[in-house]
Amino acid sequence: MKRREFIKSAGLGAAAGAAMLTVAQAKAQQTSGLPNLQWRLAASWPKSLDTLFGGADLVAKRVGEITDGKFQIRAFAAGEIVPALQVLDAVQAGTVELGHTATYYYFGKDPTFSLGTAVCFGMNARQNNAWWYTGGGAEAMAPLFKDYGCIALLAGNTGCQMGGWFRKEIRSVADLKGLKMRIGGMAGLVLAKLGVVPQLIGAPDIYPALEKGTIDAAEWVGPYDDEKLGFNKVAQYYYYPGFWEGGPMLMTLVNEKKWNELPKPYQAALTAACGEVNAWMPAKYDDLNPKALRRLVASGAKLRPFPRSVMEAAERASYELYDELKARSKHWATVYPQWKKFRDEQFLWFRVAESTYDNYAFTSKLGAGKS
Repeated sequence: MKRREFIKSAGLGAAAGAAMLTVAQAKAQQTSGLPNLQWRLAASWPKSLDTLFGGADLVAKRVGEITDGKFQIRAFAAGEIVPALQVLDAVQAGTVELGHTATYYYFGKDPTFSLGTAVCFGMNARQNNAWWYTGGGAEAMAPLFKDYGCIALLAGNTGCQMGGWFRKEIRSVADLKGLKMRIGGMAGLVLAKLGVVPQLIGAPDIYPALEKGTIDAAEWVGPYDDEKLGFNKVAQYYYYPGFWEGGPMLMTLVNEKKWNELPKPYQAALTAACGEVNAWMPAKYDDLNPKALRRLVASGAKLRPFPRSVMEAAERASYELYDELKARSKHWATVYPQWKKFRDEQFLWFRVAESTYDNYAFTSKLGAGKS
């Protein structure tokens, strides 16, 4: 290397080193005087699901990094502290400081919790982000979470899910009569109107229930997670789409009292970590699902779309249920009209550019296999 280039490179290296030192010093100043904290996070997911539990783990890891190790969070999988479907209870009671979950698991407490994740024929991931971040969703839902002693931070999305695994083919609404199906959230109430017997079961317990015939069908997320859970080994027909989960949001729930006690820099660190996971999770699913679906089909899974008659019957049943819920929940009566107005506007807009482009590009044969 020539002497002038060496001096230039050395100067750049010194400048970079000085910049890093400045950042480190600023970081140290920012956290100096702040307390050392150790919190526990209860997740609704098994550790085997490196997308869902991976999101909870990433929240914990990133908070530690941002705060230079002063604010430590340890993530626990479903069943390690509380069962998968009791995360809200644990956060509310202060058993743990925070949890990572899908709030539609708690629709039995209040149906409005479903709007914090997904409802049948709801919005996709981008639309849900728009509603939550800038469309008034977070503000509309805040009173519900406050009633349960929590604040909610958006922390993940799976994208549109699959319709699940069935032991028999579904050709019409009549084939749903008496079918025992594991299904998450309030969608079970919709399918019950079509004759399904819904079962809400946590991830670790779905496979044995399907294997033993305790249930006839089960939905979870999509190809990558479903392959890990082994559903293709005990059910043959793989249906799509999961019209009850067009873009389900996942939440980090924080005990409100503990949140209010947090120093502002720690609140900012936790908020930033959840925001990162909200971008990271759908990206990971979009990367891994296509490969997993190919493997599942190659291993014998029979891929099927739900018949249009089933989709239309389910949509009618959905709107019927949503109207009924207005009289059952003050929160639903307040939040649902705001959510529905936002959803309808989003659907009108997406039909213009997004849907037109998607429908053409995803079905075009002209660019297939070309580089």
